[in-house]
Amino acid sequence: MSGFFPSRTISLYMARLFLVRTFGLLAALWLILQTLDLLGESGAILAHPGNTQDQVWQYVGLRAPQIISFLLPFSVLLGTIATFFTMNQNSEVIALKAGGLSAHQIIAPLLVASLGVAAISFTFNERIVTRATATLDQWKDANYGALPIDRGDRSNVWVRDGDDLIAVQQVRGRGETTQLGNITVYDRTGGELVAIFRAPRGRHAGDGWAIAPTTRFDVATGKLTTLGTVKVAPGVRPDQFTLGAVNPDGLDVVALRAAIGDLRDAGRPTKSLEGTWWHKFSSPLSAVLMPLLGAVAAFGIARSGQLFLRAVIGVALGFAYFVADNFAIAMGNLGAYPPFLAAWAPFLLFLLIGEAVLIRTEE
Repeated sequence: MSGFFPSRTISLYMARLFLVRTFGLLAALWLILQTLDLLGESGAILAHPGNTQDQVWQYVGLRAPQIISFLLPFSVLLGTIATFFTMNQNSEVIALKAGGLSAHQIIAPLLVASLGVAAISFTFNERIVTRATATLDQWKDANYGALPIDRGDRSNVWVRDGDDLIAVQQVRGRGETTQLGNITVYDRTGGELVAIFRAPRGRHAGDGWAIAPTTRFDVATGKLTTLGTVKVAPGVRPDQFTLGAVNPDGLDVVALRAAIGDLRDAGRPTKSLEGTWWHKFSSPLSAVLMPLLGAVAAFGIARSGQLFLRAVIGVALGFAYFVADNFAIAMGNLGAYPPFLAAWAPFLLFLLIGEAVLIRTEE
């Protein structure tokens, strides 16, 4: 296996060159995109009474992981192009080929380094991005008011109980341990609104939900009454709250798989969520494709004047993959593609395309 790679010194040199350029470009792109995003959102953040510069920085802390996760595959692509472009200009690739190395052996150090980047990307997405996404979504739903404490909870869940409508700001836990936060019950009779019940918390209690401390607003008289603990929604099961809203971007693979199982048991459609679940694995692996797609910039004679054109072709191949990936996921969400195919077909297709281009280039 060691014969497939260049010497240890050359492999470490190429991997270091690739990683420095990749993460350097990632930092530059993140700074630009984060600034533009903040310009668009800072007004809404500061518009909420009591919000100051601290909340703006809090938003940056929650939004930054999403932007980094989005930009990382692009940075790997551009880092690959920059690495090969520089090595080709300095005739380093020619020296490696003169030493008897094939095109696959030349890009092997970058493939191994990109595999490490993919592992970092997957861990980063699962441990940080999902939690930041869940919290930021809840904060946006609250118009940048009080930041929800419990991360990863369901938010803004609506459930119908006969004529009555129940709105819950936060849902925590599952099954009998389900806890509700900021509940509003719209008591309706024959389609007419009779009263509105509000309570900050609720829990499952036998054949209904105990909410407290409760206030009742009578629509006909306009009178507001404090009632204490009230039992509502006798026909609503706990899973109707926990399955009411599943944000796949705010759940890790374990939690999302559990949510998909619950939805399937309840007879709900799960195809789009299954596609997202598979995409949580295929998306980080896109980093491994980038050295293969960008390798076209490594070969060819620099003084032939086609080096820049080769770099453009490498960038075009990489961006074509991202377009195809987004298209496949959209088709999967619509049910036109099976979930596994929607997540993995672009990866496998461009793996073959990259191999074909590399073999053709080597010839």
